[in-house]
Amino acid sequence: MREWLVALTEPAIAIIDGLALVTIVYGTLEAFVSAVRFLFGPDSGRQRREIWLRYGRWLVAGLTFQLAADIIETSITTSWEALARLGAIALIRTFLNFFLERDIGELRERQHAGTSEVVEAKQRA
Repeated sequence: MREWLVALTEPAIAIIDGLALVTIVYGTLEAFVSAVRFLFGPDSGRQRREIWLRYGRWLVAGLTFQLAADIIETSITTSWEALARLGAIALIRTFLNFFLERDIGELRERQHAGTSEVVEAKQRA
């Protein structure tokens, strides 16, 4: 039974890690292209925040996939050393995910507050 679990789990881990890699690489390339365009365009704090917000979303998605792969990998890990290493990696990824989510939420709130102020100013005029 254990052999079947390992035989099914290892490809699943590789596929999920591959999805995480594609997600993070795509998000990084998108952010890089957007940042280069931003450098040669008009300076806009809103645009800068939007680039960071989109990039943060890609990173959170990639980290979530990686964490899923780590969780699956713990089901077939046999040594305490490997389990401790996986636990440490999962903990680091969880903290990164938490802080990225928090930053994204703060940016979203600021962006929403800025949009609300603009709408209110237009309504008063």
